[in-house]
Amino acid sequence: MAETVKLSKLEYRLMQVLWSQGASSVRAIQQALPEKRRPAYTTVQTTIFRMESKGIVERAGQAGAAYLFAPRITREKAQRALIEDLLAMFGGVSQPVMAYLVDSGKLSLADVKEAEQALQQRKKGGKA
Repeated sequence: MAETVKLSKLEYRLMQVLWSQGASSVRAIQQALPEKRRPAYTTVQTTIFRMESKGIVERAGQAGAAYLFAPRITREKAQRALIEDLLAMFGGVSQPVMAYLVDSGKLSLADVKEAEQALQQRKKGGKA
């Protein structure tokens, strides 16, 4: 399995399909993408094969002549890697990201309370 998960925008879009649909053929993955921004079949096929070589997806059987591909990484692992990359752009400081989320209205009071509970749990667990 891939140690460091670095997904391109297209790879992330393809993974979103696999996470929601489960094992799928290249055609099914391509058809699940919004028509307006749908890449060509061959682009999806090439990308899936590259993702397979990187250990991000695996062949999970066949449906007729088509291979079925399944994710080898979880959505959570991919999201954590994206967030780590974002924080690295800010020198590891989360405050600018939090300030943006507050200013844009994308961070609710419920989100803050949930984060506070997670911090309290982390502190109790000795990880703080």
